[in-house]
Amino acid sequence: MWNSLASRLWRAAYLRAVSSAFATVPLYRETWALHGRTDPVLVPDRTGSNGGALAADTVQRRLVDTAPLAGGSTEPDPARGLAGLLTHATQRRSHRLVVVVDAAVTRPPTGLPSGSRGCVLHPDAATPLDDGPVLREIVDTLRRGERVLAVGEDKNLDALSAALRSAEPPTELPPPDRVPHHRIDSLTGGPFGLLHDPLLGYLGVLRDCGRWHVDCRHVYVRETTGGLAFTVLDRTSPRLVDVLVGGGVPGEVQACPRHGSPVIET
Repeated sequence: MWNSLASRLWRAAYLRAVSSAFATVPLYRETWALHGRTDPVLVPDRTGSNGGALAADTVQRRLVDTAPLAGGSTEPDPARGLAGLLTHATQRRSHRLVVVVDAAVTRPPTGLPSGSRGCVLHPDAATPLDDGPVLREIVDTLRRGERVLAVGEDKNLDALSAALRSAEPPTELPPPDRVPHHRIDSLTGGPFGLLHDPLLGYLGVLRDCGRWHVDCRHVYVRETTGGLAFTVLDRTSPRLVDVLVGGGVPGEVQACPRHGSPVIET
């Protein structure tokens, strides 16, 4: 089971993020001071709603207020967290090129293994008629016999595969490895998959046990009356604390009986 020490450390990291957000970030200072919290209680005698969690669209509208008072970025990174989850998301240890096919992602993923490069392909460019630089790089990488990993929604990965089959000049290219990512309200059974949110980034991964594991080194999740609320622990700005992703999806946080780390059930 998720041992008590690891669980306490995970919880302590979350409480530090909450306290810091309440002390220094305008959005949380205002919201929690007005409505209070239930867990942990920061404003005595006030219960608030959904345990103080905020809807993702509310946070999105007020990104300017998610930077600490001392200053910082208010631009979210939808590719955040991808690199650290890839070891469990695919059977291969590394790929020469990691391509994120998603309209919300504008910056390549960082922190990839040495020898790997990240890039972003807009879904509209993953068509047989497009001859953009990213698509050409994918083709050239495959033609050299090097591995490519494509990450994105299934429909976008299908479009990329179709575009590569139509590459000019015609060549029998090996298909890229693919790992679909899913929103929390559309999780599937695999065999591979990543939990993604366009505001918070990559939050978890489907492991070989068939359960959706939280990226507990960088993300905290808790149950609220409004659904599962996620906190990005290692992002100082914008601060994303207790966000109800997917409009608020009911679920439970459990311990994986095989790996002993936190998983979500929706």
